[in-house]
Amino acid sequence: MKRNRLAIILGLFCFGLGLVAQDLNSEMPRDRRRAVAELGKQGPSALPQLAPVLRDVDVDVRREAAKVISEIGTQDAIPILITATEDRHPDVQILATDGLVNIYLPGYFQTGVSAIWSNFTRSVKSRFVEVSDQVIDPYVQVRPEVIDAIGALVTRGMSSDVKANAARAVGILRGKQATPQLLEGLKNRDGSVIYESLNALSKIGDPETAPKIAYLLNDPDRKIQIAAIEATGMLRNQEASGNLEALLNRSRNRDVQRAALGAIGMIASPSSRPIFLQYIHDRDDGLRAGAAEGIGRLGSRDDMPMIREKFEAEAKRSPRLSLAFALVKLGDNSTEPLSPLTLLVNETNKSAFRQVSAAFLTELARDPDVRLPLYRFMEAGTRDEKIALCQVMGRSGGADSVPYLERLSQDRDVEVGKEALRALQVVRGRVR
Repeated sequence: MKRNRLAIILGLFCFGLGLVAQDLNSEMPRDRRRAVAELGKQGPSALPQLAPVLRDVDVDVRREAAKVISEIGTQDAIPILITATEDRHPDVQILATDGLVNIYLPGYFQTGVSAIWSNFTRSVKSRFVEVSDQVIDPYVQVRPEVIDAIGALVTRGMSSDVKANAARAVGILRGKQATPQLLEGLKNRDGSVIYESLNALSKIGDPETAPKIAYLLNDPDRKIQIAAIEATGMLRNQEASGNLEALLNRSRNRDVQRAALGAIGMIASPSSRPIFLQYIHDRDDGLRAGAAEGIGRLGSRDDMPMIREKFEAEAKRSPRLSLAFALVKLGDNSTEPLSPLTLLVNETNKSAFRQVSAAFLTELARDPDVRLPLYRFMEAGTRDEKIALCQVMGRSGGADSVPYLERLSQDRDVEVGKEALRALQVVRGRVR
């Protein structure tokens, strides 16, 4: 009886495969699309049958194939998706790009530009209004041919949306070898392509590219100008300090002023000290914050009494966190309840300033003298604090971080354990 049932099941399965194969050869695009969707349910085993569909004459069929292959998302899909990036239709190129990123950053296909699949016919430019801070973990190795394929789309994509999406993808994958294409993307007429190319260059972090974006500091598009200012600070372009100071003094736009002072604070040239001392008393929260960060990075302990006085008197959250950062940078590593370091760690419990605090802690944790007190919070902190500090150690930890991450990898909270394991991989790869 069992053998008969098994034979029936196998027979129905083979019959179903036969129908799918028949539909793939149908003259009706609708039938072929349906066959592609059915094949996708089989998972990776269907890839050999799906690959030829990317040559279908009907774009909707090719689009469905690119979507299904991207959702399968295994390493075997890489060469197929690379082929799909060469399609002559923008939608297929975008789907293939997001599918390739998804292999290295699982879940991206559901959140990237392809997430608007249900209404793919409309412009995707709204997606490029959002700033993407996503990047793959440092230990993730991306195949060079993937970066080559996506990088080519930055300059040769079939639409501006394709080019902007490809630039974003290169940044997420830290694709340094596509830097020439990103620099070319800065010359595009479309603001989204320029903006995404700037953000990608910031994520890649090659200081040699900094002088090549300086001309955008005066771009008439405010969004691009601010992105260029921020990238200049991230890349620590010392030569641009004079231009940034001129922008700070000349511009009447508060956002530009804040970005300029923030970048000057990132560069932290000793010659900028008078500017920091001027703006630490400013009425604008963002300008006070930028000045405090700059003073902290200058590293003169003589400034500690003045910064502490400002910290204790500051009522606004953003400049108070910047002042806390400055105090820790200047040597205050206390873990007392009201200390600056405790404030920075506690803020990771709140969504509003979690990313700001994590960024400060990431920079501070490069100093072993700061990591040591942070380990106390990793042992006794809240769930959110532990997760945030695992991420911090993943970016800035050293060999001394390994025992603490190993213990947290056994934490009762699954998410804490998962983040600790991820950080452990990164740290071990860095300190070998």
